[in-house]
Amino acid sequence: MGDPRGFLKVRTRRELAERPVAERIKDWLDVHAESGLQPWTTEQAARCMDCGTPFCMTGCPLGNIIPEFNDLVRQEKWEDAYNRLSTTNNFPEVTGRICPALCEQACVLGIHQPPTMIKNDECTIIDQAWDLDYVKPLPPQRLTDQTVAIVGSGPAGLACAQQLTRAGHTVVVYERDDAIGGLMRYGIPNFKLDKRLLDRRIKQMEAEGTRFRTGVEIGKDITWDDLRSRYDAVVVAIGSRVPRDMKLPGRELKGIHFAMDFLPDATRRVYGVKPVNDITAKGKHVIVIGGGDTGSDCLGTSIRQGAKDVTVLQIMPKEPSSRPANQPWPTFARLYQKTSSMEEGGTYMYSTDSVNFIGSDEEQARVHIENSTATEGFIADETGHVTGLKVVDVAPGENGPFTRQPGTERVLPADLVLISVGFLHPDTTTLVDQLPVELDKRGNVARNDKFATSQDGVFVAGDAGRGQSLVVWAISEGRSCAAAVDEYLTGTTELPAPIVASQRPMALPR
Repeated sequence: MGDPRGFLKVRTRRELAERPVAERIKDWLDVHAESGLQPWTTEQAARCMDCGTPFCMTGCPLGNIIPEFNDLVRQEKWEDAYNRLSTTNNFPEVTGRICPALCEQACVLGIHQPPTMIKNDECTIIDQAWDLDYVKPLPPQRLTDQTVAIVGSGPAGLACAQQLTRAGHTVVVYERDDAIGGLMRYGIPNFKLDKRLLDRRIKQMEAEGTRFRTGVEIGKDITWDDLRSRYDAVVVAIGSRVPRDMKLPGRELKGIHFAMDFLPDATRRVYGVKPVNDITAKGKHVIVIGGGDTGSDCLGTSIRQGAKDVTVLQIMPKEPSSRPANQPWPTFARLYQKTSSMEEGGTYMYSTDSVNFIGSDEEQARVHIENSTATEGFIADETGHVTGLKVVDVAPGENGPFTRQPGTERVLPADLVLISVGFLHPDTTTLVDQLPVELDKRGNVARNDKFATSQDGVFVAGDAGRGQSLVVWAISEGRSCAAAVDEYLTGTTELPAPIVASQRPMALPR
């Protein structure tokens, strides 16, 4: 650390400036007006205390060596910073933009000041590395005679593929969509993650030797058992795509869709790809049920498409602005943070339910329904299209998760309703039929600490085994799974394994 008093001299945390709302809602470009190296970048990096026990690293499942790359940013040693960062993170251009920064929540400086700008340092390092041509393909020095199929091209699948390719194995990644990237490609709006960032990384992986097959659905175009017979190992990285549904009268009406049937088409249109479901918010009263990141993405997307108005329903109370006592440092605190989409418009309604649901499992949903005497649901016109939703305010109840507040019932106009209340588990229908693997009690693919399933030579990484989680955990799982596969194929491995499959985050943000 160049200046041991840096965090005392610079107490103010800087954030990247965003473009004016009136400007950015007219396009699908990055919401930020600034990117890459800024005049204040190095002084912000100097706020890092270089702690003897860097809790920021315990907060990061990738094991990023954060104090070291922070200090290299301070010194503007970009090549060294890139080399340090890339030893632990395959895709910092992704985590530097869409990760909720578990590391910053664990930053020691955050006890009494705003935490160090770790996430922005990470993004600056990789942007500088690309601009200065430091990012090169790293093909293996020799090839093994082992082959690996990876099903799914999200962050877990891609991280696993890159690690195994660099270890010398022949790796083929299968993706059912027309382009590589999984939910990073079509599930995250372009104004949050420019897809050109994915394209240049995929070119690097191709130059290293990874092979990609798009438009191939395993279980349909190629059976799972046939795939296993073709390859020495198979990695299941299909994500957690089965959405959590709602039990409400009128759920079958036209105009009610899952968020992930809506969001991908918006990005497809940006890149001239034919929409699959062709859902648009233009000229409509939009209600988004679920106030997490996906709900925020639906808000920003609907505004850009020209919705009349957008209302986001959140059953939970509004988060506190400061760390509550039951979420102590260095755990991830659920704090209120205004997303860029929230700043663009729309209305958030907290502690509001669209009775008769929302529960994380069947028992919670059952208790909720029993504790509610309401039968409200969707309202339809004569053609069977949704026109409104009856809602009611709720509060934590003594005998169940939520209790209705009498006299708060009302109807919200709705031409388009987007359900964004999370995901249940991966779609394993064809996998279980064709290559029977054991599932855990939540419906995820069961695995041991080394990511191996009940089928020999078949491994699972990312949300397919962990359940719905964060991109940083997916990359970490992909890297660790690669080490396990390498050891299975060769008897030993030198690949890093930052986590074991049973490891869970201290506190997972919604």
